[in-house]
Amino acid sequence: MPDDKSESDMLVKIISGAQTGADRAALDAALELGIPCGGWVPKGRYAEDGEIPERYPDLKETPDAEVEMRTEWNIRDSDATLIVSHGPLEGGSLYTKVKAGELGKPWLHLDLSGLSHDQAVTTARKWLEDVRPAVLNIAGSRASKDSDIYEKTVGLLRTLLPLVR
Repeated sequence: MPDDKSESDMLVKIISGAQTGADRAALDAALELGIPCGGWVPKGRYAEDGEIPERYPDLKETPDAEVEMRTEWNIRDSDATLIVSHGPLEGGSLYTKVKAGELGKPWLHLDLSGLSHDQAVTTARKWLEDVRPAVLNIAGSRASKDSDIYEKTVGLLRTLLPLVR
């Protein structure tokens, strides 16, 4: 079956729920690299560090403050979801994987505790080239659960995203 997406269709936009940690790393890397970004956030722009800063563009509030709605809507409105963690998925990250499966959306979990930077980049690049998402949802651990996830995720994305655009 022919691929109906052109080269320019891949990674048109990055979305996330803007929680601390991996979500914010996704938005910050996208902004740094000039990739349009946005996503759904809970009503009131709530994150564990308070109100999500206004500097993040194109964030839309769900009608509910529950984070599950934000998670589900970001999966629904994307072509694929990349989940980044150190170790097995739990909490909201596990919910993201389960919901992506239920919605029939491709997902990839990168466990950075078991992969070098280069291995993570290679794995994600191959997956992205196979899946070819125009809109990529990026999720993962929050900062309070993993103090290193922001820096590791932003570093991964700084290397990865230019390779697949």
